[in-house]
Amino acid sequence: MKALRLASGALLPYERRPLIMGIVNTTPDSFYPGSRASGEEAVRRAVALVEEGADLLDIGAESSRPGSDYVSEEEELARLVPVVREVRRLVDVPISVDTRKARVAREALDAGADIVNDISALRDDPDLARLVAERGVPVVLMHMRGTPRTMQIDPHYDDPVEEVRRELLSFVEHALEAGVHRDQIIIDPGFGFGKRREDNLLLLKHLDVFVSTGYPVLVGVSRKSFIGLTLGREVEERLSGTLACHYHAALKGAAILRVHDVKATRDLILMKEAVEGATLPSGPAAES
Repeated sequence: MKALRLASGALLPYERRPLIMGIVNTTPDSFYPGSRASGEEAVRRAVALVEEGADLLDIGAESSRPGSDYVSEEEELARLVPVVREVRRLVDVPISVDTRKARVAREALDAGADIVNDISALRDDPDLARLVAERGVPVVLMHMRGTPRTMQIDPHYDDPVEEVRRELLSFVEHALEAGVHRDQIIIDPGFGFGKRREDNLLLLKHLDVFVSTGYPVLVGVSRKSFIGLTLGREVEERLSGTLACHYHAALKGAAILRVHDVKATRDLILMKEAVEGATLPSGPAAES
């Protein structure tokens, strides 16, 4: 059985269908206004996403949209930790904390988080790799060249699929050397992080290349700009394009879909399963 192992020993199976990770941004400036919330509003959003069918949550307090910069530890902690603590009290699904900073991750884990989601793949803060290994928690290693401030300044790849695969596996080796358990590493090709529109499309088309590494693959394409560029749609109008990408990712073996729109994604996955599970009735009518 393919499953993510939490520090508690609990398993989250993803072999039959991808897990749905609901996004909660406790930020004033994330790229999709519909995901922004703070304090009690962020807690209500998290609870609503679980009620809509989220298998886990991803809570972040530092925007990583193109051109954004770091926020201070103090600001990130103030936005994030009270929300994590209250959400943990109200829901029982695993909570991922989206941060690049070891201190923020430590305090979020102490407040009840279960997973660390690091867009820098443990490269920004050397203490974060040690923390993840010490706590025995799953970690998402995402591919990105540069930082959110610089990543979209003329990105270039000769072979985006092979280059991203190779660089991701080098990040995995770094994590393993730091003592992170192999079965608690999740990889993320980093859609929209230092990629051109065509790079993102190729990464999605060949997602099976990443699945074949044996590590669970997280796909975060929800409402991103490459969908808008392809369809000519603003961020508020990218749901249908997002769902098409989610369907393809599910077909290719994604383990986790990181989404803004949990209910719509859940419906998509349920319909996919219903179609795949449909069979002809037995008896004379089926034979005629």
